[in-house]
Formats: sequence, C-alpha cells, structure tokens
Amino acid sequence: MQVILLEKIKKLGDLGDTVEVKAGFGRNYLLPQGKALPATESNRAVFEARKAELLKKAQDSVKAAKLRAEKIAGLTLTIKALSSEEGKLYGSVGPAEIVDAAAAVGVDLHKNEIDMVSGPIRATGSFDVEVQLHSEVIVGLTVLVQDSKGPVA
Repeated sequence: MQVILLEKIKKLGDLGDTVEVKAGFGRNYLLPQGKALPATESNRAVFEARKAELLKKAQDSVKAAKLRAEKIAGLTLTIKALSSEEGKLYGSVGPAEIVDAAAAVGVDLHKNEIDMVSGPIRATGSFDVEVQLHSEVIVGLTVLVQDSKGPVA
C-alpha cells in the first residue's frame, strides 16, 4: 500500500514522501491517526494544497518540543524503591514510574516518550534515559534509583 506522509515518521520518511507500507500498518495506524493519506492523484492534490499548513504545523511542533527539551535537559529524577542488600530491586522501575517522578517535580512527560533501550531498571544506582519528545528532538535525563530505606552507599 502506498501512502503520502503528513508528518515525519521515524524509520519511514519525511513530510510529503510517498512510501510503500504494509497494508495493515497503513489501514490500522497511519490512516486513522491522520499521519498519512492513501497515495492517489486526488489525495496528492489535497496534500499540495495543505503543504504550507502542514509544514508550519511541523515546525511549530519541533519548536514546542525544543522548549520542553530545555526543561528536561540535565534533569535528575530520584526514585525510591524497595531493594535487597545487594542493590537489586524488588520489581523494576519503568516508564510509568519515571513519568510519576517527573510529574512530582513539575515536568510533563508521557510514557511513550521514554526510551529505555536496556529495558526496565532492576537495580539501585544512576541510569541515563532518553526522552524522545519529537522525531527530531531527543534529550537525556538521569534517573537515580535509591533504596526506600535510605541512600545507597
């Protein structure tokens, strides 16, 4: 299935690109989310008519993401969790806990923006986590996991 992208999509293409995608991905995700149009001549004309509006919208979203990134850059979040004497957590720290810790310090994050490449945190210590606010804006923050009984030596 060929579609015309209405925004930049990671590992797929930029605004206005005509790309080939699997039918299910196009029908079930790209089209309902308003991220693409089926690649027909009439839709190509619709896209060309809306191109300036879509470019402005894309620039505004990048600008907004960069403003949010300034607040997040260099941020250190402290999360307290139960752990064993060896520093292993009883459970794990994932995106939901990071979002809650960020909200406690007044930073608005969403679970789907947090990229934990190595999976959930399962030990005490300091960990670097990437936050993808936009396909072009990625910022890092530090998560400090401490035992809820006290700081780790």
